[in-house]
Amino acid sequence: MVDLDSTPTKLIDIVEIGKQLLITRGSLTTFSITNDIAKFFAIIPAMFMGVFPALHTLNIMHLSSPHSAILSAVIFNALIIVALIPLALRGVKFRAAGAAAVLRRNLLIYGLGGLIIPFIGIKLIDLIITALGVK
Repeated sequence: MVDLDSTPTKLIDIVEIGKQLLITRGSLTTFSITNDIAKFFAIIPAMFMGVFPALHTLNIMHLSSPHSAILSAVIFNALIIVALIPLALRGVKFRAAGAAAVLRRNLLIYGLGGLIIPFIGIKLIDLIITALGVK
């Protein structure tokens, strides 16, 4: 960032913008990591179910078939990327708090959300794909 008018009072605004950018990046990264962990429960059992039938126990979402599981995960991934664009552009609101409180809030909202939303979304997409008979 560059301060073009060189007024010392702008320094506080610049620091707040920098913190907001950092919090936004951390929130999106937390969501993305937990989102990927949840998607593995759709993709891994689907990929190896034919070779290792014991991996069927990892199919905790009870997805219809390996084909619909992978297709559902890919469609969900495309939709979630589009849904995260407004959050990335707007940013996560900066609140003056300690690092532990910010981390706790970040993990609670974006970590837990990134873990729960894919399970619901992939299962719904799988149900739609199965109902439509997409092969």
